[in-house]
Amino acid sequence: MNKLIPFSSLVLASLGSIAQTSASGFQAMPVATYPVERSRVIFHENIDKEQKKLFQQPGSYVKGYIPLSKDETINTSVRYAMVDQLDAIQKSVELDSLLKDNEKIKYLKGLEILARNFGSGARARQIQPALAPEMIEHFSEAMSLDKKSKGIDPVVAKSHYWVGKIIVDCFSYPENIGVKASKDILQIKYLQLYPERTMPFLKTNFAYPKRDSLIAAEARRDPRKVYDYAASNDALARYIRIHPDPVVKVIAEMASSRSGQLYFPFIDEIYRGKMTFEEVDKVKDNDLEYYRLMVKTRLNHTERMLQKDTPMERKALIERMDNKARQYFISQINGLHNSPDPVRFKVVESLNPQELYYLCVLGEDEIYTSSYRGVFKRIITKLKGTPTDSLFMSMNFDYFRKFIKMAAAYNELDTLLKLMPDSNATVLMKSFMFGLEKTTSLNNVEDAVDVADAYSSIFEKNKVLAANMLEEARLNYERNVQNGDLNGQKIYQIEKTLFESADTTSKVDLSKALGIPPVYTVPFERLADSAGRVIQQVFFYGDDDKDGQVSFANFMTLFKGKPEWAVTENKDFVTIKSTKGKPVWIFANKPLYGLDDPDAKAQAKLQEYLDQNQLYPTVYIHRGHSYHVKSSLGQITPSARIVVLGSCGGYNNLNDVLTISPDAHIISSKQIGARAVNEPILNSINTSLRNGAAIEWMPMWTELGKLFTGEAKERFDDYIPPYKNLGAIFIKAYRGVEEEE
Repeated sequence: MNKLIPFSSLVLASLGSIAQTSASGFQAMPVATYPVERSRVIFHENIDKEQKKLFQQPGSYVKGYIPLSKDETINTSVRYAMVDQLDAIQKSVELDSLLKDNEKIKYLKGLEILARNFGSGARARQIQPALAPEMIEHFSEAMSLDKKSKGIDPVVAKSHYWVGKIIVDCFSYPENIGVKASKDILQIKYLQLYPERTMPFLKTNFAYPKRDSLIAAEARRDPRKVYDYAASNDALARYIRIHPDPVVKVIAEMASSRSGQLYFPFIDEIYRGKMTFEEVDKVKDNDLEYYRLMVKTRLNHTERMLQKDTPMERKALIERMDNKARQYFISQINGLHNSPDPVRFKVVESLNPQELYYLCVLGEDEIYTSSYRGVFKRIITKLKGTPTDSLFMSMNFDYFRKFIKMAAAYNELDTLLKLMPDSNATVLMKSFMFGLEKTTSLNNVEDAVDVADAYSSIFEKNKVLAANMLEEARLNYERNVQNGDLNGQKIYQIEKTLFESADTTSKVDLSKALGIPPVYTVPFERLADSAGRVIQQVFFYGDDDKDGQVSFANFMTLFKGKPEWAVTENKDFVTIKSTKGKPVWIFANKPLYGLDDPDAKAQAKLQEYLDQNQLYPTVYIHRGHSYHVKSSLGQITPSARIVVLGSCGGYNNLNDVLTISPDAHIISSKQIGARAVNEPILNSINTSLRNGAAIEWMPMWTELGKLFTGEAKERFDDYIPPYKNLGAIFIKAYRGVEEEE
């Protein structure tokens, strides 16, 4: 018995509010009626329910909705596909007189599956909503093939993976004859879409027919992963070791050697026959010669990259260089900071300018001021009067922005520029500003941050050069406008705004200009927890030079015997609580020294206490040598609002902090942190907090500046308050930070 059922009414009613408010003027189709067999009413209603869920507004009883694009053109096409076109297919199925009842039910069930799986996939951010038109079109094509008892695999073969997967789901009950072939097609599409899952897949599907080509492709995409699997002792590892592909052969040979990790940075050269395992064997046990071989290889890589040739495992090489530079060279010259130069710098005396150059840029976060200046001096000496711009040319301009930024921070930029022709210096600084749109993305902002940080230093020392940089930022912005490069426009608009803000007389409000939370102030409410307490955590480290222990003792003089503070302690950490004003609780581990890292265990005990008592620090303070910074950063949580590094404000550390807490205010120093400066800063912060006042950085910094004279004033001037930390502000503005309620 036939009955007129207004089956679209549910969907159209749910979309009524959307249609009225849509910027595109989207209007749902009028409610249609047509005869529906009573036995199939439930299947139509199920489709309508799934359609309704797709566009249910946030906050309603249905959780989640399709996260549509900001582009209303895309939104309109998605709605048209998932409502109007899906309705049209639904109607055509019901009114098709050639279809039997069970066939109609099959296709109606398929449409229900399509709407449900598309919605759940879009909400999970697996499926792009813009795939909706393809989804509907390919479902219709697959249905036409199924009606003729033909396989749907040709449709799946031309579909996006997620479209094909949903279509296979739609035609699996009962199963279309092309489903088996379609699943084989989807497996390849899946691994092409998510290549990082290739090796885990093969480990559990060792007999997969296309394993040879998959392993060969993965060896070129991610040699490290193939190396790791080849180093195992299972069927897949044994197969990799006999694989015929030349790249896989090299990886397998490395994985079977005890020295595999030392060979790995040279995989590209060994594969291409430009280096042998024996050549690496000759130097792998000699730190100096191994480092030299890596530098030589890196320079070959940079030359090839200029020719658009991408060597394999560049990252592995630079990571190994970084490790060797820090552990063998920088740690020695830092550790001998009280020794005369001939003793202190003996380890680097045989290095050439290029090898010394990499020590500087790779050791940015750890190299002491005096260590840097000693290395820089040796670079200039070893150039033997050759213009300094030749150094950058010999480096293929690798890390040249980093090198310039560091020279500016350590007041050596003028020396660097004066030792080259004026015209070349002009070109170099133009190059420093040019092309940031090509190297800057959400995942890599290092070059742009180096430019921002350099300007912060240059503005204080060389107003003419700073003015030229500002003009170059404006010119590059205009160039990107003309080219229609939105990324470039964004980058240079931020740089230009940051440069203008460095002149405090310009009254640039960075928060308003860049659309980020305030950079000049931190409201007390953002620092206090639900109980009104401000929780601070301070990291101290025990050192064999007793520096950490002395720093801790000096820190405690800020509180012990002071009526406004109460101090309690145990063998691992101290607890300091304010007795006057707002509750400020400070927790600091003791700088214990000895075997098995007792200071690390003390920090763990403190963290355990904080966790058990649900205490979440909003102020984190690092006190210790630069090589301890990574340990402190590894313990910071997203609750951080103020982070005082006291030293080492290099890109990696800024990036680490802002990745953990995107709106943290960071205080750092261009040079070695000084107790004589750290403690007045902390005292000033704590005074404001006990008074329940916001932290106002600009007036605070002005008042702090009056406390220092002579060498202490020079040290203080090297500290960077949050509103002048242009690199950190660039990261916030470029990535975008939403202010929390």
